[in-house]
Amino acid sequence: MSTTRRGFLTAAGVVGAHDMAHAEKHKHDHDHQALPSDLTLRVKALESLLVEKGLVDRAALDALVDTYEHKVGPRNGARVVARAWTDPAFKKRLLANGTSTIAELGYSGEQGADIRVVENTPQMHNVIVCTLCSCYPWPLLGLPPVWYKSAPYRSRTVIDPRGVLREFGVQLEDEVEVRVWDSTAEERYFVLPERPEGSGELTEDALAALVTRDAMIGVAKVAGWQGKRGA
Repeated sequence: MSTTRRGFLTAAGVVGAHDMAHAEKHKHDHDHQALPSDLTLRVKALESLLVEKGLVDRAALDALVDTYEHKVGPRNGARVVARAWTDPAFKKRLLANGTSTIAELGYSGEQGADIRVVENTPQMHNVIVCTLCSCYPWPLLGLPPVWYKSAPYRSRTVIDPRGVLREFGVQLEDEVEVRVWDSTAEERYFVLPERPEGSGELTEDALAALVTRDAMIGVAKVAGWQGKRGA
């Protein structure tokens, strides 16, 4: 079974078999420019209209997107995780009240939405989804990935979470409970991953460097220090 994000979307029907076959047949003939989706075209048209009317500065918009994709991204969340791994008192507060505890590090949630932190343990694995739309703790994790917003992920995760996790490369023992958290406009969820083995001597900054966005969504585990160094 494919463990790539594209493989997951293909198997789920986001990328049709006909489309994949067509691309395979023609990829060596000549270069093709993939046609944008209908939604993408609508967004581009709306953006162009807003820019034309002077309501949006395209450079400012690009800078904002870049900030959340590359500068904010999952770095804020990774710092929260690393602090929880190294400060038991902070971790206790974090699990009791995510919103106020995250604010201690200077991060805030979206207006009107609380952040609830759920902890992965050897006995419990948590995964986040938003079945109705794509609610997501973007101040901590940056912009949501395309697959998180896809209909297959949103529907299949609540029906067959173990199957979805396997397709992302997460193999869990049968005795490990899997709990799915459905985000809403009022409440966002954030996974505190298990601290990897062999990381006991690492500094908080080094630990933060190990934490990935996917681990904080729950579709990945954090690799140990040796695994990270050898990657």
